[in-house]
Amino acid sequence: MKAIIPVAGAGTKLRPLTYTQPKPLIPVAGKPIIGYILDQLVESGIEEFVFILGYLGEKIKEFLEDSYPKIKKQYVIQSEREGLGQAIYLCGEFIKDDSEVLIQLGDTILDIDIQVFMHSKYNTLAIRKVQDPREFGVVELDEQGIVRRLVEKPQIPVSNLAIVGLYLVKEWPKLIHCLETNIKTGRKTKGAFHLTDGLMCMLENNSRFEIMEVKNWYDCGKKEILLSTNATMLNRRLKSLEYNLPGSIVIPPVSIGQNCKINHSIIGPNVSIGDNSQVNNSILKDAIIGNFTSLDDVVLQHSIIGNDAVVKGRTQSFNIGDNTEIDMI
Repeated sequence: MKAIIPVAGAGTKLRPLTYTQPKPLIPVAGKPIIGYILDQLVESGIEEFVFILGYLGEKIKEFLEDSYPKIKKQYVIQSEREGLGQAIYLCGEFIKDDSEVLIQLGDTILDIDIQVFMHSKYNTLAIRKVQDPREFGVVELDEQGIVRRLVEKPQIPVSNLAIVGLYLVKEWPKLIHCLETNIKTGRKTKGAFHLTDGLMCMLENNSRFEIMEVKNWYDCGKKEILLSTNATMLNRRLKSLEYNLPGSIVIPPVSIGQNCKINHSIIGPNVSIGDNSQVNNSILKDAIIGNFTSLDDVVLQHSIIGNDAVVKGRTQSFNIGDNTEIDMI
């Protein structure tokens, strides 16, 4: 079975971070988002991958070649972003003989048993109940719990079952035919060719779909979710990891990269620091700090600082008498 990983998006909701680095390479608990996805799929036995590149695609390709040299890789370029459906259609010339294909979005971390998912009998969609389904592809079930309709970003949802970016396609040639038909006939939703509409075309032509609910879903497209995911992954991966930093205090869980210099600072909880960074006289909490970044005399919480950044605060001296209140905000 081959896996398709679309990583062509611009990540506009995470700007300015994504002006210079693609969203799948943003670190979470010391590892790029796409690293979690690939590690899970490789561990499940998938060896062949097709990556759909677009915005800052060369950086993703460089990371993949350096960090995953042993997996079989092919690259598809989506030069014009006309939707996920169009992106998947471009893979048709690279995947022709396979009847089964796994598709997973390259910016979404999922808690799901991939092995069980991969061995589903029918086409299968990973789903999760959400409060506001209007921003997602949505699954509608009939009275017997069978998928009867798929709708992309419904204005008036009749279901709260959102498709969360993991798809098992058991009839790959049929999906390609449906996507081609939608593109040739101009079947768009909100100005784009969506994968959901291609899957709906399959459903209209007697394909059967099942659903599997994920335990957790980390769609790392917004700052708040990215920081929350960082905290979750730190707690999950690094409980036993300890750092001995003379003159500083570390409140776990934290992840500190290689060749970092930490002086007279308080780090944590829920802080990730990239490689070759320096932190002096600072307090960091609930933060993601990039590589080769320098922080001096700052107090940061609920913050994301990119690579090669410099942040300096002010050093102040006080002589404060009794019964005094000073608010520095």
